[in-house]
Amino acid sequence: MELLPTIWFVAIAVLWTGYLFLEGFDLGVGMLMKLFARNNTDRRVLLNTIGPVWDGNEVWLLTAAGATFAAFPLWYASLFSALYLPLLCVLAALIFRAVAFEYRGKVDSVRWRNRWDWAIAIGSFVAAFGIGAALALTTTGLPLNANGDRSGGPMSWFSGYALLGGFGVVAFALVHALAFLALKTDGDVRHRARRWFVRLVPVAVLPMFGWMVAVQFLSGKPWTWALVAAAVVAVVVAWMLARAGSEGRAFSALGAFIVCATASIFGAAFPVVIPSTLDPAFNLTVSNASSSDYTLGLMSIVAAVGLPLVIAYQSWTYWVFRRRVSAAHIPEAHGFLPAIAAKVLVSKETGPSSNQSNDGSGDPSRPGA
Repeated sequence: MELLPTIWFVAIAVLWTGYLFLEGFDLGVGMLMKLFARNNTDRRVLLNTIGPVWDGNEVWLLTAAGATFAAFPLWYASLFSALYLPLLCVLAALIFRAVAFEYRGKVDSVRWRNRWDWAIAIGSFVAAFGIGAALALTTTGLPLNANGDRSGGPMSWFSGYALLGGFGVVAFALVHALAFLALKTDGDVRHRARRWFVRLVPVAVLPMFGWMVAVQFLSGKPWTWALVAAAVVAVVVAWMLARAGSEGRAFSALGAFIVCATASIFGAAFPVVIPSTLDPAFNLTVSNASSSDYTLGLMSIVAAVGLPLVIAYQSWTYWVFRRRVSAAHIPEAHGFLPAIAAKVLVSKETGPSSNQSNDGSGDPSRPGA
């Protein structure tokens, strides 16, 4: 096995692990806007927990996809062409979600906020499900022919594995978000998040365990089975720590779970990057799907310089915004849009004589959002 392709396979697995860890609680908080928050104040608290970091977390998705394109162009081409429709839905969901973060607080209107809250919740769900389905299929198989092209219609990718991976990431994101909210908030939101985490985590991780075990039965190795066992231990530890009120350690233990899970999945799949369900001879591997050694070598130099800077910047961001958020930190609504524009936007709901204002949550990364 060639060294550089193997290194970049590991690097891409690490990038996806980082994305699932960071964007996992990010997407989960988005879904909880409708599943968990009771009122607008709760929703503003939730938005403020991820406000400074959500866009930075998405960098890991862009980097993982870009690294796949550069290091393994055949892997990228086969995966993105075979999953064109679901990945297009993921892209649209991420766009609507980002726009909703920015537009939600532009008008002090219940109807206005409710629409953008649904955009955040649905966009987060679709993105989490689509990414989970794509990762599950790249480790369990797609109907690829000898040229690496998809055989069948636009829905030929759909399978039980896609559902397992999709719901696995969605369920993990929800409990990861509950652990994050218990760590990052104070007051009623904190206590309810910890309580629901303790109740849900034993069930919510089951789809992810199903995905792990399925890959192990397909191509598992002794050391990847050991990682599955370590993932079980990590979940049990996270549950016990949450019950004891140790929120930071519980969040870290759940992070250890996703690290063990992705390591076991990618480790079991290696050296195959996409198995073909038509014929094992059509499998894409780290050898036949990779770029030249020159390209991989140049990428390694760039990554050695750029990746530490990205990690350092994100670490600094999390440190700066490390304090808990509570309802007491949410300021009163303050004017933003000109009165005439605000009246036009909500005239159907509030009438022409209303004096509109902004609740400050349009950009949750801004102080006072």
